[in-house]
Amino acid sequence: MFESLTTRLGNVFDRLKRRGALSESDVGEALREIRVALLEADVALPVVRDFVEKVREKAVGQEVVRSVTPGQMVVKIVHDHLVETLGTAASEINLEAAAPVVVLMVGLQGSGKTTSTGKIALRLRTRERKRVLMASLDVARPAAQRQLAVLGEQAEVPTLPIVPGEPPLAIARRALQTARLEGYDVLMLDTAGRLHIDDALMAEVAAVRDATKPTETLLVVDAMTGQDAVNVGKSFAERVGITGIVLTRVDGDARGGAALSMRAVTGQPIKLIGTGEKLDAIEPFHPERIAGRILGMGDVVSLVERAAETIEKEEAERLAAKVQKGEFDLDDLLSQLRQLKKMGGVSGLMGLLPGIAKVKKQMAEANIDEKALGKQEAIILSMTRVERKKPDLIKASRKQRIAAGSGCSVQDVNRLLKQFDQMRAMMKQVSKLGAKGMMRGGMPGMGLGPGMMPKGFDPSRFGRR
Repeated sequence: MFESLTTRLGNVFDRLKRRGALSESDVGEALREIRVALLEADVALPVVRDFVEKVREKAVGQEVVRSVTPGQMVVKIVHDHLVETLGTAASEINLEAAAPVVVLMVGLQGSGKTTSTGKIALRLRTRERKRVLMASLDVARPAAQRQLAVLGEQAEVPTLPIVPGEPPLAIARRALQTARLEGYDVLMLDTAGRLHIDDALMAEVAAVRDATKPTETLLVVDAMTGQDAVNVGKSFAERVGITGIVLTRVDGDARGGAALSMRAVTGQPIKLIGTGEKLDAIEPFHPERIAGRILGMGDVVSLVERAAETIEKEEAERLAAKVQKGEFDLDDLLSQLRQLKKMGGVSGLMGLLPGIAKVKKQMAEANIDEKALGKQEAIILSMTRVERKKPDLIKASRKQRIAAGSGCSVQDVNRLLKQFDQMRAMMKQVSKLGAKGMMRGGMPGMGLGPGMMPKGFDPSRFGRR
C-alpha cells in the first residue's frame, strides 16, 4: 500500500545520510519533499502541516546538530512522529464487557463492512475462543443478508435467521435478545451503508446504537478512498461516535493516506487491517511496525508471527530430519510452496523484509510471477506418487503427460525439475555440514520455493545503512 510513499521518503533520506553535517536549509529542503510525498499519498492537508511542523521543531535543534549521524537522527525523528500520527500502540477489539459484547460495524456502501464482519467473527472464534453471533441489518442492498449468511457458513459462525420485511431496528433488538438467551459472548451487527453520507443513514445507525449500546463501534474504511476517507471519518465520529477503525483493501495499490489521516482526524485508533480477500486475511494494526514498513525498515516481527501461524512444527521437524539424511523429494517441495502461499506469497513476504525498497528494481527485472506458485503446484499434482518420490523417472513421455495434465508446457515442467535439482543439491550440501550448516544455510520450513528470489539477490544486505 505504501510503496510510492516508501520510495519517495527513501530517496529523501538517502541524500540526507550521505552528508556529514546538516544545515537548516538541508533539513528545510528535505521537509519540503516529505510534505509533497505525504500530499501525493492522499494524506489530509491539516495532518501534513502538523506532521511537518513537529518534525521541523526537532530536526533543526541541537539534538540533530550534535549527533554523530545527523541523517540517521532525522530518520528517527520522522519515524517517531509517524508512530505518533498512526497511534502510539496497537489496540485490539475491546471484549471487556458483560456478555454479549455488541460490536457495531458502520461505514459507507462498498467499503467492505460485510466481509470485515465475517473476518472479525472468524478471528474472535478461532483466536479468542468466543461464541459469536452475526446479524445483518442491511435491508436496502439486495442479498446483503444472504451474503453475511454465506460468510457465516464459511467461518463456521452462526447468523441470525432472516425474516423478510423486518426493519433494521427490529432485527437489532431480536439479535440482542437471541444472543442473551442463547449465551453468545459477542454479537456483531452489520449495518447498512450508503454511497454517500446522508441523514437517513446516520439516523438509522444512531437508532441501532441507542437500542443495543455497543461496546465497540467500528468504522470500516476502504484504504483506496483517499482524501474522502477523512470526511467519512469525521462525519461518523461526530454524529454516531466510533471507538475504532478497520482499514480494508490494504493489499491493493492504495497510496496510504487514509491510514495516516484517520487516526489524527477521528482521534480513534486503527484496530484492524484487511490484507486480502480470504476470511483469515485480517491482522491487528501495529503503528510502529507500519511506520517501519513506510520507512523501508521492514517488519520482521510480523514476518515471524506469520511464519509461526502457518508453519506446523511437526512438518518442519519432519522436513529437517529428511534434509539431514540428504533426502528431499517433490512432495516436500509441494509442502514448501503451499506454506509460501499461506504466508502471503513472495511479494507479501518481501514487503516485510528490511531494506527491500533498495532492490525493487532488481526484483522487477527478475520478473517474479506470483502465479508461478500455482503453476508449480499444478505440475507436481499432475505427477504420480512414484514420480514425486523418484523425479529421475520423469523422461520425455512422462513430461508430456504431466504438462497436459497441469495445463502447462513441457518447458514449464523442465524448469521446475531443474529448479528442484538445484534445491536438492543444496540440501545435500547442507546435510553434509550438519546442524551448524543448517543454521548457516537457512533452515527449510520457511516456505520459500525454488527460483523465487531475484538473480544475485543477497539477503545479507538487508538492514545495512
